[in-house]
Amino acid sequence: MSQRAAIPDPSAPLTPSGNLRRRQLASRIAVFGATAAAVLAVAVLGIVIYSVVARGASALSLDFLIKGAPDGIGPMLVGTGVIVGIAALIATPIGVAIALFLTEYAGRRLTSLIQLTLDLMNGLPSIIIGLFVFILLVEGSGQSGFFASVALAIIMVPLIARGTQEVLLLVPQNLREAADALGVARWRAVLTIVLPSAMGGILTATVLSVARAAGETAPLIFASNTFDPANYSLNPFEALPNVPIRIFQLSEEPSPTAISEAWGLSLTLVSLILFASLGARALHARSKRRMAS
Repeated sequence: MSQRAAIPDPSAPLTPSGNLRRRQLASRIAVFGATAAAVLAVAVLGIVIYSVVARGASALSLDFLIKGAPDGIGPMLVGTGVIVGIAALIATPIGVAIALFLTEYAGRRLTSLIQLTLDLMNGLPSIIIGLFVFILLVEGSGQSGFFASVALAIIMVPLIARGTQEVLLLVPQNLREAADALGVARWRAVLTIVLPSAMGGILTATVLSVARAAGETAPLIFASNTFDPANYSLNPFEALPNVPIRIFQLSEEPSPTAISEAWGLSLTLVSLILFASLGARALHARSKRRMAS
């Protein structure tokens, strides 16, 4: 007869086995690798920011920020603000509407399909989006700030939609159930209860998408690169001066003054993106505190 297996004593102290030691070693290696990767990423970012600050700080002044070329970058800052602002006005309602449909109305299969589409759009190279807008709109009509905004809006939509979707999923389900119990129509509950509860997170997703779109160069090369950098322009139906294209143009010039101006523009753009990202994170933290209370 086979010997009956010994029954472990539940009151006996735990003793490490060889399997446990191997798991602990694998855990330490994984933690070390993740920590090293995080430190490397922060170090690379620190080197980039240090290089931009060290080379661009000397070019910054009030005149540099408000005058036109060749002495300043004022028209580029205003043009970038107009282009990104119009793009945000186009992308925000579309992205929020997609997120509402996914969280409140779509079935599981349709949700998975739309999420996959959004993720593919988010990973699409921006130069392909720029080429698409060029063929669809710019070719035959000419360049304009509005077409550049359309290209940036395509980049922003998946970011806003996915970010808003995550925030809407954080809205407590009992709010929806309470509205149903009171006989409130679904669309009215969404507009008066769900959306206001998630407004801080929606704003955060929008600001993050603006920070991403503000630094895009490839779409603007196709849509708005033939401008006069010396004069201000607010007309979105003509090519608008913008920061990314101006940096690209200055980097191609052999003049040390042009290179210095390019570094100053780079520092200004990095600072704007940094402040926008910090503001978005502050809004996100505030929104999470409000939802948790």
